[in-house]
Amino acid sequence: MAIGRLITAMVTPFDKKGNVDFKQAQKLATALLESGSDGLVLAGTTGESPTLNPREKIKLFSEVKEAVAGRGTVIASTGNYCTAESIKLTRAAESVGVDACLLVVPYYNRPSQEGLFLHFSAIARSTHLPCIMYNVPSRTVASLSAETVIKLGQVDNIIGIKEASGNLEQVARIIGGIGRQDYLVFSGNDADTLPILSLGGYGVISVASHLVGNQIKSMIAEFLAGHLETAARIHRDLMPLINALFVVSNPVPVKYALNKVGFSVGKPRLPLTEPDEKAASLIEATLRQYHLDLPINQ
Repeated sequence: MAIGRLITAMVTPFDKKGNVDFKQAQKLATALLESGSDGLVLAGTTGESPTLNPREKIKLFSEVKEAVAGRGTVIASTGNYCTAESIKLTRAAESVGVDACLLVVPYYNRPSQEGLFLHFSAIARSTHLPCIMYNVPSRTVASLSAETVIKLGQVDNIIGIKEASGNLEQVARIIGGIGRQDYLVFSGNDADTLPILSLGGYGVISVASHLVGNQIKSMIAEFLAGHLETAARIHRDLMPLINALFVVSNPVPVKYALNKVGFSVGKPRLPLTEPDEKAASLIEATLRQYHLDLPINQ
């Protein structure tokens, strides 16, 4: 299955007791595919991975894969700061039939570039799944260098990277140096999608696509068709919404927005909390400015 250019980093719905609401996760997954997404990342940053236990993650992967039924790509976020645990979760995800895995740069323990190379190589060797690395130094402190990414590009089943460093020079060096036509560079920040496409990037792993998936998909299609002014206009038009969805830590704003428009996903788990009054007012005011693509069919 092709990975697809527009992937939504899906929130994890919780019920009123704070338990994972697997039925609502299935409904959300279906709704996202109906509104432009080519696939989904589950249990990533936006899915509150630090607060999900391994049992919850595996059940989430399995339930969403069943609901999607081949209509889109299911990418399991299986990496963390422990190589052995990452391997174990990746193998478990493979056993329930996911299509690929997302592997974040290890956080907290601050590995060297050599440690990062060995970490990702070990996980990739442990699975037949396509692996996408995830570089997000604002959360992990450690950052993959372009040189390490290029070196890891020699591993057959490491097929791409989600780049959320905000460093367009690094993105350009990766795209220019990787030496593989099939290597996929995804924007990891909605605000960087069009700039990364212009450098030769492939697509985006998006948060805003929860709400405006068809519009982001249209922007990508217009860019690929050579309609640069139209793509730029769509990108500019979406920027106020993108900014509102990151006014406080992701996924707090997008969960608040989904609940507000009538698609219940529950509150975030502690230590995350709902947005304060100022942030909530900004999110609500911004939502009123947009036509939203997500079908509210719960």
